[in-house]
Amino acid sequence: MGTIKLPRLLIAALIFYVVVTILSLDQVHILNGYFMVIINRSLIFVILAASLNLINGITGQFSLGHMGFAAVGAYVSGTITTLVLKLPAPQPGFWITGPIFIFMIAIVIGGIAAGLVGFLIGFPSLRLKGDYLAIMTLGFGEIIRTILNNIDYVGGPRGLLGIPKFSTFTTITLFTFLIIVLLRNLVQSSHGRAMLSIRENELASELCGIDTTRYKVMGFVIGAFCAGVAGGLLAHLLQLAHPTQYGFLPSALVLIMVYAGGMGSMTGSIFAAFSLTFLTEGLRVAFDNIPSFRIGTMDVRIGTEWVMVIYAILLILIMLFRTEGIMGMREAKLLIIEEKKKK
Repeated sequence: MGTIKLPRLLIAALIFYVVVTILSLDQVHILNGYFMVIINRSLIFVILAASLNLINGITGQFSLGHMGFAAVGAYVSGTITTLVLKLPAPQPGFWITGPIFIFMIAIVIGGIAAGLVGFLIGFPSLRLKGDYLAIMTLGFGEIIRTILNNIDYVGGPRGLLGIPKFSTFTTITLFTFLIIVLLRNLVQSSHGRAMLSIRENELASELCGIDTTRYKVMGFVIGAFCAGVAGGLLAHLLQLAHPTQYGFLPSALVLIMVYAGGMGSMTGSIFAAFSLTFLTEGLRVAFDNIPSFRIGTMDVRIGTEWVMVIYAILLILIMLFRTEGIMGMREAKLLIIEEKKKK
């Protein structure tokens, strides 16, 4: 097995980071705080889409409650920083010691908690065949949302408020880069090839001696861990964690990103996450500015809830005319592991 061209990928990430940072400077002011929030959300959705792609696109399973794991990560990390340690609000600038270091540890702990929940959910369900996993994950997402809605310690229906804003462009970019490197190395390792073989033909994989249950659980747990990290970053960006953020519709949005980008393509997930996040915000602004009109005796107003109608139509069109998504199974060269040539 070769090694990923980390310097080349790292250089691309640094170029992205430097360009966005320069454009957001007060002297330049091309990217104001509003656009930076959208970019930060896009990076978080990159983690969510890429991790769901590991479960649905690489391993061939079907999860419908991915945001449930994000909720676990958000509430666990938010509870640590807000209620347990009561970290102060971060000061301007970036430092690697003190509160920011504790924040990063809290994000990882939230991811581990989500991975543990993923194991508890996935281990019994992944032994089953068919659509049982989809049904179980859908129920899991609703169970998590209902439980959080009824725990007063973490805010209940009010949500967990007062979370310090430690998720900056720097920290989000760092976690996104590390997650992409982790998933890309996993997919192109021997473990990743075993997961791909399960997706193509599970029975043939079993006959070849592959422990299909082990690899399905492995992919599910790693995907849940990454979703937990994304949930923690989102909570510390918005400074709140609310049960409604992790319901079925947000999970469906991440699922659309995976199918739109291409099942099995990390590049497609990255592209779709950025495209659909910006499209969501653009549609929200557009629908908010559309005045109400009358049809007969009825007043009709097109609100932001129509965004999901647009996405439903988009998903139908993808399934009808381009089932492989934008990228299909293709990857950008930066994310391809090149085998060393034998002398």
